[in-house]
Amino acid sequence: MLQTPTISRLFIAPLENGDQLSRDEFERRYAAMPETCKAELIEGIVCMSAAALRFKSHGQPHSFMNAWLATYQAFTAFTMVADAPTVRLDPINEPQPDLALVIDSDAGGQTQLSEDDYLEGAPELLAEIAASTVSIDLGTKKRFSQNSRGGR
Repeated sequence: MLQTPTISRLFIAPLENGDQLSRDEFERRYAAMPETCKAELIEGIVCMSAAALRFKSHGQPHSFMNAWLATYQAFTAFTMVADAPTVRLDPINEPQPDLALVIDSDAGGQTQLSEDDYLEGAPELLAEIAASTVSIDLGTKKRFSQNSRGGR
């Protein structure tokens, strides 16, 4: 029997760089995208990375930073580390940083884990390897991150 997509899926517009969306609309449209798609909502604007990730300028530093944070977590109570988590900062910002470190909310951390398993609130540390997406990472994304953490 021929499978046809549901009507609602047919009418979901794909995400495009520069789309201005609410977080709810961003999440609805992101869920309909192929799993290989990576997108973030920064200041209400969709940012999609089409850049290939190079070994020395992204992959290797990413793995070093991941090892450093995993070691930190192993020796520091109430900390958790995640690789590329979606972070719901506020209604117009939903970045997907390369790495995040959070302190458990029961131990005074400022993030919560949502019912659908997303981080909500600003993690104690967000890390980006900016070699492939420098214009986004060091521009708008850096500005909103500083504002959400009081300039730290």
